[in-house]
Amino acid sequence: MNLYDKLVNKEEKIAVIGLGYVGMPIAVAFAKKVNVIGFDLNTEKIEQYKDGIDPTNEVGDEAIRHTTVDFTSDPTKLQEAKFHVVAVPTPVKADKTPDLTPIEGVSRTIGKNLTKGSIVVYESTVYPGVTEDICIPILERESGLKCGVDFKVGYSPERINPGDKVHRLENITKIVSGMDKESLEEIANVYELVVEVGVHRAGSIKVAEAAKVVENSQRDINIAFMNELAIVFDRMGIDTQEVVEAMNTKWNALEFSPGLVGGHCIGVDPYYFLYEAEKLGYHSQIILSGRKINDGMGEFVADAIIKKLILANKVVKQARVVILGITFKENCPDTRNSKVEDIIKRLNEYGIEPTVVDPYADPVEAKYEYGVDLVPFDMINGADCIVFSVAHDLFRELSMEQIDNMFKKLPNKEKVIVDVKGILNKNMIEKNEYIYWRL
Repeated sequence: MNLYDKLVNKEEKIAVIGLGYVGMPIAVAFAKKVNVIGFDLNTEKIEQYKDGIDPTNEVGDEAIRHTTVDFTSDPTKLQEAKFHVVAVPTPVKADKTPDLTPIEGVSRTIGKNLTKGSIVVYESTVYPGVTEDICIPILERESGLKCGVDFKVGYSPERINPGDKVHRLENITKIVSGMDKESLEEIANVYELVVEVGVHRAGSIKVAEAAKVVENSQRDINIAFMNELAIVFDRMGIDTQEVVEAMNTKWNALEFSPGLVGGHCIGVDPYYFLYEAEKLGYHSQIILSGRKINDGMGEFVADAIIKKLILANKVVKQARVVILGITFKENCPDTRNSKVEDIIKRLNEYGIEPTVVDPYADPVEAKYEYGVDLVPFDMINGADCIVFSVAHDLFRELSMEQIDNMFKKLPNKEKVIVDVKGILNKNMIEKNEYIYWRL
């Protein structure tokens, strides 16, 4: 009997290591089919899951309350599993080089608790070669087992889009790979338990690793192109969104828009690719340029805010700026690598300490990550400038009266609205004589 059959018959267990925006939905999905151990070092997070609370909002509290996942922070529980899914973050350091500390650490933890006959599948985004050249030696050293003889390894890049209620684990084709044909088939069969649209069998682990960093680099480059256009159109006095609307009437338009590129995928993955390319002596022309453009958009938006405050006859250092949104994307509590931070830092350079509002974000996380004390939405008043930085539904649904109540009691021509995501009715705002700018 192979491992797949033993999992289905509940004779063996799957362990999902790393229960964040990616790992937790995978664990819950697998638990509907097989026995699952959900492991995370964050004991506070584990207690939330045990209490039926989903801090990620990815599957919801009810799903957490009813799941059979055995949530734990005890690494020795991993000894009960034979199929390990690794979903820990892979960030970049301050110098934009890969920070492999989390994936190296989790490899040591798994290695110490690895048993013969196991399969370890990494989902964390890495550059080609990390799984085989870095992770496998750690697993072997810590376990005393031989890869290919005592255990097998594969790679299946995560494609979950945090906050997306349409494109979910079950309806996104899953790329799978294994160190040999046998492990590839086992891994493919296991993932097909929860991925309804099926899997794509990559030719090798390195191909699967490369596919992930390339698909996000491609998206990053396209957004960078639109951001560069936005910078130029701003100087030309042309509304970028009107240009995009006109362009998108053609059947083969790609429909990308300018914006802040943050999060733990698009804003990070290209640096993994660049790092490995430079080790091989190739210095990227396109990808690196795209990263520079996108990393500079926070400062560009902040400078636009300053210009509009000056046009409104405000004393810049005394202006009260309110920023609506600090998560990296709409309707999602994930604040990782939020580029709103760059807006805040740039405004700080001008002597402005903006007020930040985000009902979706965790106040503790915002304080820890960015040193920002979030203010309740209903406490906002007396603003000189309101910045719509994230397109949360709550912000989209604000009426003009609600927006106006957040400002100081002044003529509208002295009130500044900066619409980073272009979610407001431009004609209505300009008709009411607000000073308005959008990316």
